[in-house]
Amino acid sequence: MKTIIERFRGVIIQIATPYSTGTGFYLRDANLIVTNDHVVQDNRQVVIDGHLIEKQLVRVIYSDPKHDLAFLEAPKQSDLPAVDLGIDTELSEGDPVLALGHPFGFKYTSTQGIISNTAHEINDINYYLIDAALNPGNSGGPLLDQEGAVIGINTFVVKDGNNIGFSLPVSYLIDSIREFDKGGRKISVRCISCLNLVNDENIDGQYCPFCGSRVTLPTQIEDYEPIGVAHTIESILEKTGHDVQLSRRGPNNWEIRQGSARITIAYYEKNGLITGDAYLATLPKSEIGPIYEFLLRQNYEVESLTFSVKEQDVILSLLIYDRYLNVDTGLKLFSHLFDRADHYDNILVEEYGAQWKYDGE
Repeated sequence: MKTIIERFRGVIIQIATPYSTGTGFYLRDANLIVTNDHVVQDNRQVVIDGHLIEKQLVRVIYSDPKHDLAFLEAPKQSDLPAVDLGIDTELSEGDPVLALGHPFGFKYTSTQGIISNTAHEINDINYYLIDAALNPGNSGGPLLDQEGAVIGINTFVVKDGNNIGFSLPVSYLIDSIREFDKGGRKISVRCISCLNLVNDENIDGQYCPFCGSRVTLPTQIEDYEPIGVAHTIESILEKTGHDVQLSRRGPNNWEIRQGSARITIAYYEKNGLITGDAYLATLPKSEIGPIYEFLLRQNYEVESLTFSVKEQDVILSLLIYDRYLNVDTGLKLFSHLFDRADHYDNILVEEYGAQWKYDGE
């Protein structure tokens, strides 16, 4: 299994939109990224990132809401490894499986389990029922057999269902790729009623030309426009020189890369709190006394920021209440956080033996 996990590391892709985060995987033979439709729903383009993939914006090129499938255009990199689809794989209850993904926005993870049911029908679609632990961020990731072939796409998990998850069999994916190719690989949507492909050339306004059902092409979706505090935060990020679209990480969440530092920004509407957390480094395995002394001293010296340690992570944080936030004050505070984060992570690693938090990803 370790060999399989490493082989897929280069093709598992983290997906982020202003509304959600999820997982996708790259198919070299088809030259596209596969994910769930609900992960990219209501977006013309999304942010992708991965072990071998530079963070970038790509377009949604195929949407199939009935089977919860979507395709994204291929990343700029062309040297990504190939993976096999389990086209003729025969599965039985009890067969071991492996689910890969980016749950809750964290980096590459894998969970093992078995197939509990090979034909669990929901709305005329057969799913694999599996007990591999799935989380919301696993949506769109591949399900593998013990040989490392893709046999399904992890689609959803039952809330409070004690690790009960559903995976769409790969046969549906193969059928969708075939239809997408047959349609000339144009940006398209598969009608939820008649399952025909609709694109810019045959759409009847906002309706399927074959059956009259309402459909929405990815190209017809309006670009996301933040409002309120989110708009203020994004205005600040623009003024600090960061690409706002690449920074979005789900509802009211952003990730900034400043030099060697990464900073997550979150807005909690319920209590009006805005946080900026820079995960600087992880504690060394020994000689941690000097690093704690350094952090305590810096807490008295660094203005408007606070050092803390969560498990093994050293974090530099900024807290602001939304009623005190405007572009001018926010620009000063966040610029200070970004600068100090990029400054302190080097000190912790080079002078105190801490480990890089994101080294090797």
